[in-house]
Amino acid sequence: MDFRTSFSINPSPVRITYNSKVMLIGSCFTTEIGAKLEEGKINVNINPTGTIYNPVSIANSLELVMQNRKSGEGDMYNFGNLYHSFLHDSKFSSRDPDKAIGKINSSTETSNRFLGQADLLFVTFGTSRIYRLKSTGNIVSNCHKIPAEEFTRELLSVEEITVLWGELLDRLHSFNSKIKVVFTVSPIRHLKDGAHGNQVSKAVLILAIEKLLNNPVVAGYFPAYEIVMDDLRDYRYYADDMLHLSDQAVEYIWEKFSECYLDTAAAISYKEVRSITRAMKHRFLTDSTEDRMAFAANILKKIGELEKHNSSLDFTMERHWFKSVIASGNT
Repeated sequence: MDFRTSFSINPSPVRITYNSKVMLIGSCFTTEIGAKLEEGKINVNINPTGTIYNPVSIANSLELVMQNRKSGEGDMYNFGNLYHSFLHDSKFSSRDPDKAIGKINSSTETSNRFLGQADLLFVTFGTSRIYRLKSTGNIVSNCHKIPAEEFTRELLSVEEITVLWGELLDRLHSFNSKIKVVFTVSPIRHLKDGAHGNQVSKAVLILAIEKLLNNPVVAGYFPAYEIVMDDLRDYRYYADDMLHLSDQAVEYIWEKFSECYLDTAAAISYKEVRSITRAMKHRFLTDSTEDRMAFAANILKKIGELEKHNSSLDFTMERHWFKSVIASGNT
């Protein structure tokens, strides 16, 4: 007897290899999947302006990156003894405006070069609700804990999203003619809008994406939202806050994602590479110096074998770490 409504996902015609450049942008679900790709040393750029949730802010971030638009002190807002950008999340904020601007412009420049060469762009919409700063009328990507009365909240329409993104996809194609876009909707609920409000918000996103799938730049839709709502569908797959996903759920979605997007050779290499990057977190159950040295030597051997078959892999950090394990045993 089957107690789950699992469903199959058709393999994507566009696949990720170890020669691919992959940008991911959007909600914190983007960060989770991006971290999985990064763990396998696939060439990624994750959220160049930080975690963002709504389609307008994500579009603004891509425009900023494509234009390589530099920020200055006039773009910063001082609140709580920190300088913030309304187009970036709080990881870019600083007590020193020059440091904040430096971090922002460095990320923009790096991401501009990356996006210009990227093969795939994964876009994750989290909510169709936006916050607009009353003093300027601009839609913000992050409110930075500024009092709520400084903003108005609005619900985007399907048409607003499809018009905005239809034009953006055309500009993206002009910027990088080879890039393909994959949309997804974050399975993480925004219950500050209430249960019904969250469903309305997600429905707007899903309907907008359905229309955008007709654009030739778009390579498809990955059903992350549907996997959680229809396949997992159980609170045991959530973290303690009952909103974010548990590690087990993220790993399950990653398995589905990798089956859909990693090509056969990349999938095989990925498992080997991840075993090496995870080995750096290995906890020894013994204090034996010989065991530690043997473990490190075995990993270094694996690194050498992988590099023979894939010259694009860079294990500089890992090689240095495992050599230091051996060196410490010889002293």
